[in-house]
Amino acid sequence: QVQLVESGGGLVQAGGSLRLSCAASISIFSFDAMGWYRQAPGKQRELVAVITSGGSANYADSVKGRFTISADNAKNTVYLQMNSLKPEDTSVYYCNAHRTGPMRGYDYWGQGTEVTVSS
Repeated sequence: QVQLVESGGGLVQAGGSLRLSCAASISIFSFDAMGWYRQAPGKQRELVAVITSGGSANYADSVKGRFTISADNAKNTVYLQMNSLKPEDTSVYYCNAHRTGPMRGYDYWGQGTEVTVSS
């Protein structure tokens, strides 16, 4: 069974930084892509950043230039470095791992870690 465990959330002032970690229970090479999503109260979950097994990264326009996603294959961990945080980044951040099967895709989710940015 795949488990994803996030950590690193917390309270930070605007302009500050946080680094989120997502530790997988299996090799992250097992996945085609891993990413970070966020969901604020009353809003839909949105993609923040994704990194493919080949190392390509993509970001939501709202975080480009401020957030960086990376992977440490030896530690089976994906990171999200968040700099220049804004109050609108306040959300619960979820780690996602995606694997494409022969008939369908499989998505795995962590429990979420809360990020609060104060103004």
